[in-house]
Amino acid sequence: MQDKEQNVLLHVENVKQYFPVKKSRLGEKQKYVKANDGISLDIYEGETFGLVGESGCGKSTFGRTLLQLYPQTEGVIEYRDKEGQLLPLKELSREKMRELRKELQIIFQDPYSSLNPRMTLGQIIGEGLVSHGIFKKGDPAMQEYIMNIMEECGLSGYFFSRYPHQFSGGQRQRIGIARSLALHPRFVVCDEAVSALDVSIQSQILNLLQDLKEKENLTYLFITHDLSVVKYISDRIGVMYLGNMVELAPTDELFSNTLHPYTEALLSAIPTVDQEGRRERILLEGDIPSPVNPPSGCKFHTRCRYCQEKCRQEIPAFEDKGNGHFVACHYPLKGEA
Repeated sequence: MQDKEQNVLLHVENVKQYFPVKKSRLGEKQKYVKANDGISLDIYEGETFGLVGESGCGKSTFGRTLLQLYPQTEGVIEYRDKEGQLLPLKELSREKMRELRKELQIIFQDPYSSLNPRMTLGQIIGEGLVSHGIFKKGDPAMQEYIMNIMEECGLSGYFFSRYPHQFSGGQRQRIGIARSLALHPRFVVCDEAVSALDVSIQSQILNLLQDLKEKENLTYLFITHDLSVVKYISDRIGVMYLGNMVELAPTDELFSNTLHPYTEALLSAIPTVDQEGRRERILLEGDIPSPVNPPSGCKFHTRCRYCQEKCRQEIPAFEDKGNGHFVACHYPLKGEA
């Protein structure tokens, strides 16, 4: 266990991210959107941690909070630096956090809006290199360095002086990947990195991410709503619902021994041509409750077909059921009630 603890790259404990809602009346009590409501987990060095859930459950907010793009409301986020020290990111100075930025990068969801339309490809990739002092502006060596990064990411050298509007969606996402990896980060948040792309392009980008991970010894937080994609790329998967982690397990374990009713419903929605292995389609009734005023007890009880009175009253603990399989459910599907 000690060795595994040494390999923890990010330690997250009871992280909450609340956003205030504008008051409608004078004297009204302040309300908050509880985007992340007490998340605890460890991300190990060299792994791909998949994060899945419906739109609006807080996945992207969690990824950005890890990178301190949003400073957390409560909780602890610790990052193990190259010297092996666990650094509490919230307590770091602005200067120290800026130094760590090149080690903690993000690939944004939308390849169309995440690139500056006024900058060429070379300028987009080179901007971070200049900001972090890796190269000086106009350094001839920087162009050669950028060319090498472009080649690694499947971008031809003659693209160097082109603008974002001259590229396809898949090419733009490759530019976003090249921009992040040019700084040789250790941890990358892939925020829905393939959701805006055609299926054929998705596989190319996933293969590129896998190749770069092995070559650069990267650690990924791979955020997606597509379970078939996350199964292919992830070592472990966390399932989020309304700001909370409801299940977390190694990939094979999650698919073969599903414990939470919400995960069961998500898995049943995966399209398949295998008639014998097809799961019974489970339709979740009703809409996702409001993150401003979530239900009491288990937040999923309003849509759960196994709901009992205890579920309405008590918040389930996030418990280890063995084999690194955690679940927050009073009545796990294959566990003891």
